[in-house]
Amino acid sequence: MTVQTEQLVTIREASQWASDFLKRDISESNISYLVQYGKVKKHNGGNSVFVDLSDLKNYYDSYRGQREINWKRRLGSDLNWALSFDHLREKDTTKHVHRLYPYKGKFIPQLVQYFIDSHTDDFKTSAFSKAGNLILDPFSGSGTTLVQAIEMGMHSIGIDISHFNCMIKYQ
Repeated sequence: MTVQTEQLVTIREASQWASDFLKRDISESNISYLVQYGKVKKHNGGNSVFVDLSDLKNYYDSYRGQREINWKRRLGSDLNWALSFDHLREKDTTKHVHRLYPYKGKFIPQLVQYFIDSHTDDFKTSAFSKAGNLILDPFSGSGTTLVQAIEMGMHSIGIDISHFNCMIKYQ
């Protein structure tokens, strides 16, 4: 039986380690995001939060090409991996509406932009939206589609069953 020893580090230390490991900037808020959304296990120690470096390494190892291979194996080789936006840092895929509260059903603004902007490519062969159009989001959640539409010069209407979600969009 092998006993694995935990190597617990602070959020700041985890950020520094991950930056060195990935050879790119990984902020403390990136690590906090991983903890908040259960991607990396949180360990409490008094007034501080710690993470285990082996958990963090396992998380980042899963993103080094292996995720694409696994998903294509499960869903088929015609999967458009570019739509995963896997190359972006967590902080580059989060808008201010996502920082207000931990809404687990959110999706990244780049995905909305991809589908409602006017570009076409091998996957998106037609574009139907342009500035001045109206976007209706009947399940608006944290408001990503609404905010992205406004940023792209479009009007937007959102509907959601959650009163809290509806209030957040008016702030």
